[in-house]
Amino acid sequence: MPEISVIMGVYNETNENIINYAVDSILEQTYEDFEFIIYNDGSCKETVDILHKISKSDDRIVLIGSDNNSGLAFSLNACIEVARGNFIARMDCDDYSHPKRLEKQLNFLKCHPDIDWCGTNAFLFDENGIWGARKMKSTPSLNDFYKYSPYIHPSVMYRKSVFVNEGGYCESEDTLRCEDYEIFMRLHYRGLHGANIQENLISYRETKETYAKRTWSTRVDECRLRYRNYKEMNMMSIKACLAIIRPIVGGLVPKSVIKWRKHREGKI
Repeated sequence: MPEISVIMGVYNETNENIINYAVDSILEQTYEDFEFIIYNDGSCKETVDILHKISKSDDRIVLIGSDNNSGLAFSLNACIEVARGNFIARMDCDDYSHPKRLEKQLNFLKCHPDIDWCGTNAFLFDENGIWGARKMKSTPSLNDFYKYSPYIHPSVMYRKSVFVNEGGYCESEDTLRCEDYEIFMRLHYRGLHGANIQENLISYRETKETYAKRTWSTRVDECRLRYRNYKEMNMMSIKACLAIIRPIVGGLVPKSVIKWRKHREGKI
């Protein structure tokens, strides 16, 4: 039985170099007792062929999936359902995990039995290389959810018990592109605890296309999610009202301005 199950959903990523970069970063970890579960979320034939080729490269890779596209939350839940590890680590198919990531997160969780999951800080990179870094709060609280999720989703490692006791990701359409925001807020509200290791253990891909991925529909859905959760968790206040409309306001800002601000905040 592997100690760690690494889970990754893939949908229509056709750049083989990008996928290989992400996959190899897991296969080359200093901690080797893991399985790598990759879910094909109804991808095109080109992506399917790439994944089948990758799956034959290492016995630790478990390739599952469907011909239908069901979204990231469904993909991750499907991976969790077959995961055998006591710890579950997230990974995205276009990011990079630094060699000691799994080793350091596993040691952290074993040394801190009161922590249910841990994320990390991250380097930020695009097609030109590393351009910045993102530092997360070491021990976030519910108040830290007013701005955005205080965890970098693909950097997180959970205890498997989190999903056994609290359920998995919400597969509702109105959580599309904010699955992480929903689950972390829900877990905090239910009394579980997360933390962020203060090291850059992943490199998070953030390009000009990243800022264009969010549609008006997903922004409106996030507003509804924020309102519903803030109200349910007795977090409603003037600060909450401003946070609820934050996704809409963000959509009115030109992408070039968002990119400039992100680069200024992440400058190293």
